[in-house]
Amino acid sequence: MIMPERGLLLVVSGPSGAGKGTVLKSLFTKREGLFSSVSATTRLPRPGEVHGESYYFLSKDLFRQEIKDGNMLEYAGYCDNYYGTPRGPVEEKRNQGYDVVLEIEVQGAMKVRHSCEDATLIFIMPPSVAELEKRLRKRGTEKEEVVQRRLETSKAEVHTASAYDYIVLNDEVNRAAHDIDCIITAEKLKPGNCPKIFIE
Repeated sequence: MIMPERGLLLVVSGPSGAGKGTVLKSLFTKREGLFSSVSATTRLPRPGEVHGESYYFLSKDLFRQEIKDGNMLEYAGYCDNYYGTPRGPVEEKRNQGYDVVLEIEVQGAMKVRHSCEDATLIFIMPPSVAELEKRLRKRGTEKEEVVQRRLETSKAEVHTASAYDYIVLNDEVNRAAHDIDCIITAEKLKPGNCPKIFIE
C-alpha cells in the first residue's frame, strides 16, 4: 500500500527587487500541488483584504499567546505590529500532501530553519546589483533615500545566501521558475521524502 507523502516546506527569500513574487507566480502556473502560506498580522485589515486569504488578522494579545504556545513557525515585529507564519495551516496542508511555499524575509527564514529542520530554503538572487537597482527604480513609488536604503539592505541580504540550500538566479522569470520546479522534484526524490511502500 502506498502511503500519501507529506508535502515539502519551501521557504523562498531574496532581496527587494529580486522578483520573488513574479517568479513564484510563474511557478504556481507550472506545477500543481502547491499551497501559498497565509501570514498572520496584528495590523488592521485594509479595504478588500479578507481574513484567512490576505492575512489572518489577530489581536496583539492573541498573537502573543500564539507565540507563547509555539504556534508560530516564525514571527517579527514591524511598525508596531506583529507578522508571522502560523504553524497549524502549514502542517495541515503538508499532511494533505501539498508542498507549502513561504515567501518570507531572511530573518524569518533562519527562524524556520531552526524550528523546522526539514524545510528547504531557496534564495532568489538578482543577476547583478545594477539590475537590482534598475528594478527598484522602475517601481517609481519610492523616494531616493528609500531606494538607497533598500539597496543597502539588499546587498546585506545577498551575503546570507550561503545559508540557504539552493540559490536561484533570476535573470529570466520563466527559467528561474523552472529551476525551482526542478528543485522541488529533486527534493521529492530524496530517500526521506519518497512515498513509503508497505507490503501487507
